[in-house]
Amino acid sequence: MANNFLEQLVAEWYEYQGYFVRRNVPVGRRTRGGYECELDIVAFDPVERHMVHIEPSMDAESWEKRERSFRKKFDAGIKYIPGLFPGLDLPEEIEQIAIFAFASRVNHPTLAGRKVLLVSDLMREIMEDLSDKKIASAAVPEHHPILRTLQFVVEYRKKVFDTLR
Repeated sequence: MANNFLEQLVAEWYEYQGYFVRRNVPVGRRTRGGYECELDIVAFDPVERHMVHIEPSMDAESWEKRERSFRKKFDAGIKYIPGLFPGLDLPEEIEQIAIFAFASRVNHPTLAGRKVLLVSDLMREIMEDLSDKKIASAAVPEHHPILRTLQFVVEYRKKVFDTLR
């Protein structure tokens, strides 16, 4: 289970799209115990051969502090991700994304040289994808409870709001 709602949502979304997902992966074992850091979500699509490392965050830190902490995680991802899926033919390129709930891309389209995605954009993508999938014929599997809830919201929001008027 992911440590927070946003990590859980992102992991469910990538699993739902067919990715193999690893969550909260400690990397860089230290000789005296512990690890260099933890990678929040690492996902691999074996059909498209797409590898993605996602660091969702609910922080409200300064961009300078984010730059330092995310650079460390992204650099660790580049170093350690190739060893996380032994036996699989992995792509050389790893897409890396920082997802923020509290941010603006106006002055910060990237962070540590990687893509920045806002939660609002992620939610729009998810809701658009779910909007044409009826619960009766294409329900999101129940092991994705957040996505399934969003599917219900998409399908029933108009009916609910119409009854409130």
